Amino acid sequence: MKRMTANEVEQKLKNGEQLNIIDVREVAEISTGKIPTAVSIPLGLVEFKMPDLDKKQKYIIVCRSGGRSAQATLFLESYGFDVTNMDGGMIAWEGEVE
Repeated sequence: MKRMTANEVEQKLKNGEQLNIIDVREVAEISTGKIPTAVSIPLGLVEFKMPDLDKKQKYIIVCRSGGRSAQATLFLESYGFDVTNMDGGMIAWEGEVE
């Protein structure tokens, strides 16, 4: 499983890189703030939303602390997606939130 720190993700965004970020937290958790470019797909819905994802794209998976995003990363990876888990999740995120 590929991994990236919250600081690495933040730096890429600051450098203007277009990142596909999927936040797998529940809707109530997202209300506390999310990474501005992130798309919300709660972990329980990842399997059902797979047809909406493009295997030619790279995705960074985020949750609160890194556990659920690791599950989603391994799951999507098993279906051939290019995914990276953001270690530490939103607890480690020090950047802007919306």
